[in-house]
Amino acid sequence: MSLEITPVDPSDDAAFAAWHHVYDVSARHELGEVATPWQLEELRATMRAGGSHSWSGAWSAAVDGETVGAGWMRTPLLDNLELGELDVHVLPARRRRGVGTALLALLEDEARSRGRRVLTGLSSWPHDAGSDGRGASGPEFARARGFDLALAEVQRELRLPVDDGLLAGLADDAARAHAAYTLRSWTGPVPDDLLQGWAEITSTLATEAPTGDLELEPEAVSTEAVREREETLARQGRTKHNTVALSATGEVVAYSDLATTIHEPGRAYQWGTLVHRAHRGHRLGVAVKVANLRLLQRERPDITRLTTYNAEVNSHMIGVNEALGFVPVARLGDFQKRLAGS
Repeated sequence: MSLEITPVDPSDDAAFAAWHHVYDVSARHELGEVATPWQLEELRATMRAGGSHSWSGAWSAAVDGETVGAGWMRTPLLDNLELGELDVHVLPARRRRGVGTALLALLEDEARSRGRRVLTGLSSWPHDAGSDGRGASGPEFARARGFDLALAEVQRELRLPVDDGLLAGLADDAARAHAAYTLRSWTGPVPDDLLQGWAEITSTLATEAPTGDLELEPEAVSTEAVREREETLARQGRTKHNTVALSATGEVVAYSDLATTIHEPGRAYQWGTLVHRAHRGHRLGVAVKVANLRLLQRERPDITRLTTYNAEVNSHMIGVNEALGFVPVARLGDFQKRLAGS
């Protein structure tokens, strides 16, 4: 077997399509129709984006000239400077032949050369396999190579539309607890007058949401990074729908956002929902999430399914999602490894 691992240029249409094919087939093999792989042009835009906040790169593994493995790495540039986020996929028919191991070893060396010492990777598996994923291919591969499960999450889906009477009832009930706050919703880029507040609250999501044993720092507050990400989203063909809660002084104290994409008709993804610590207890999480879902249903009645992820220990947000009608469909694990000598 002749194995060759090489960087992938996103401008090389044939090479990038072969790389994405491996990633896509691998992801769908585990979960079928509930799988959530990034689409080809979405990842191409990510790889080309650059910018101040992060770097992303891809590698392909070819056996006798056929691309059978796909690796991907992202490194933050403004914060978490010891962190490297890795992803490894191998075609199901080509597994257990050392391809994934060789590809991961290269990614670890690349991460080390970039000063990264804490490595993380995501792995999905069927819901019935349990919270630790024992016996599932991704978790077993990760554990065999020194990664530990740091955070267990559940993927949930909501079939749309949700009855507006239910949404109105949830909104009215929550409103009694936050009379001093106002909600504001919009589609697309963040309005200029909310930009600083948006940058501040969204930068805390990675550490304010449950993190388990993940070694994470708060993200740097950067309005430039917000605009860079919006430009990438536009190139990806994604559209954001957003809602914030504002205090009496106009401070952004809670938010919820979700995204649609031209590449997956009928599907949307719930992204972050967070309430500032000092403003919890006013049911603002329910308020912004419900308002944002109502915005989506008004503007995009063609969307029929909404996908979200929650840490298993995040009982409050799970309760909100269950009230809306979300049901579990799969599991996701955040695996972590600290490189030797670090």
